Amino acid sequence: MRSIRIVCDYRNFDPKWFRTELGKHRGKDVIWIRFPQEDHALRNMLEQNTFLSWSSSQKDWYIPDTVKNRALFRLPPKITGKEMLLRISEINIGEFDKYRNILLLKGFSQNTVRTYCNEFAQLLYVLGDHPVAELSPEKLQSYFLYCVRELSVSENQLHSRMNAVKFYFEKVMHRQKMFFDIPRPKKPSLLPKCLNMDEVRRLFAAVDNIKHLVMLKLCYGLGLRVSEIVALKISDIDSVQMRVLVERGKGKKDRYVNLPESVLEELRAYYRLYKPQKFLFEGRDGGAYQVRSAQTVFRNAMQKAGISKQVGIHGLRHSYATHLLELGTDISLIQKLLGHESIKTTLNYTNITDVQLCKVKSPLDRI
Repeated sequence: MRSIRIVCDYRNFDPKWFRTELGKHRGKDVIWIRFPQEDHALRNMLEQNTFLSWSSSQKDWYIPDTVKNRALFRLPPKITGKEMLLRISEINIGEFDKYRNILLLKGFSQNTVRTYCNEFAQLLYVLGDHPVAELSPEKLQSYFLYCVRELSVSENQLHSRMNAVKFYFEKVMHRQKMFFDIPRPKKPSLLPKCLNMDEVRRLFAAVDNIKHLVMLKLCYGLGLRVSEIVALKISDIDSVQMRVLVERGKGKKDRYVNLPESVLEELRAYYRLYKPQKFLFEGRDGGAYQVRSAQTVFRNAMQKAGISKQVGIHGLRHSYATHLLELGTDISLIQKLLGHESIKTTLNYTNITDVQLCKVKSPLDRI
């Protein structure tokens, strides 16, 4: 991680030291930004110049990893896409093509293919004319050390880079023992960040626009990811059986979730007013609502409700799961509703809402 100073032209603005780090969040390249949380002027400046977001899982601010943002924070220029391919040696370009073809044949999502190809291309770029197929485990370990020491990649991005390179050697080259002796960084164990029920009520009460209100209510009431709420189609809503089809969610899995009765009248009123054509929530020019726009709706509602918790729109999904547990819902049912492949993921919520643990009184209260 490195520290740089940003020069700002805003009047009465006191420049501060930023700490920046390249990384990934939800499969996308981002720039993590650390700065004093109490510096509201600094945060406002960032929000006016960049699309600043908060990660409730990583507990840090981040912005998209773009050419403009890299220039703003004086980071090395980003080399991706066609420019990156042009920098790969002819010795390794054939291996890159084989790598991408295997990813496509295995049916990975576009985000996964793009992420893996970019991470693998970074390795090929560093190798130059050295054949990637001839790398030893020791050379690979040296490359990952270079990523940590020289490139200052985050723990999560290092995991992503390791996974991408591991895919090449195990699935393309069929060399299963390449990664046996290469250590991985330990991921931080972070609890999901959520709102309590009173805060959820305040959040909804602060929203005047019925489209935004229904969107946020369904995010919470169905426990959806933001990518899932914007992808909902009108045909996915079954108001007879009171359920909603979440089509091709994470991992390309379909699932059904229960439609709350309390939102039905507002949902119908919204439909009559806006008359969406295909997607339940559509942008001004038609088509699916943008993820960034949904995030902005949530952030504005939080600010208007006076809720200062550093929680993103994904926190509504965490809140849904946590509140279901508090109401006594079986953990296996919550797993199905959330679309978790492993029960271990769902069990993270038990650390937030352990009813028995909450009953334990500190000895300080007995003094």
